[in-house]
Amino acid sequence: MKLIPKQLVKQSPLPLYYQLKEIIQEMIENEKLNPGDLVPPERELCEKYGISRMTARKAIMALVNEGVLYREQGRGTFVSKPKIKQQLLFLKGFTEEMREKGLKTQTRIISFQIKEATKKIKLHLNMNEKNNKVIEIRRLRIVEDEPFAIEIVWLPTDMCFDLQEDKLKGKSLYKIFKEKYGYVLDYANQTIEPITLNEYESDLLNMKAKSLALLFRRKTYLDDGRIIEYTKAIYRSDKYKYEVLLKV
Repeated sequence: MKLIPKQLVKQSPLPLYYQLKEIIQEMIENEKLNPGDLVPPERELCEKYGISRMTARKAIMALVNEGVLYREQGRGTFVSKPKIKQQLLFLKGFTEEMREKGLKTQTRIISFQIKEATKKIKLHLNMNEKNNKVIEIRRLRIVEDEPFAIEIVWLPTDMCFDLQEDKLKGKSLYKIFKEKYGYVLDYANQTIEPITLNEYESDLLNMKAKSLALLFRRKTYLDDGRIIEYTKAIYRSDKYKYEVLLKV
């Protein structure tokens, strides 16, 4: 595999590993390396640029950590597929969002329970004192046959009193809100933060323990001001990114 004709500049203020990282990044951006392509091995990079194995490894790992490359034990390092992107502008359900991108989705319900709401969940859902019950739904989201996200949703039972697990299978929850209950969604408040996966989450998402992921917390409001859901969702950071649109 040929590298683009560019040399490292030892007198540059940029570290050698960072210069090499930029060269590989340019190869990907110029489509000299495409998703799924094998990246030149460290030995070849060392010979080509006259650098140490440690410098070559540091450049590769910097791109792996950014999700640009991925490693497979015994096979080498490859170019990653572009991450799925969602723009933070419209309120959409997961299924609708992925289908608009032409992606095949599946949802596996891990558990469906009616349980006592904790004080914190009651506060998130703005529940009154008379109602102490919530529906808790745990789901694994799958995109293109790969585990993609773990989602936990809490719904006030008095707003979805007859919702059952079998009615949810294969359907969008937002579509059920609209078609079954006549609710009109208005807006949502959402926060995003980085987390480290625990052993259980790693197993579900088919990732290494302590991998980085994105934790989303969302409250969804109806047009009458009531809160219909509180959701926590853990997304693989190697497969997903968000785009924020800023307007003047």
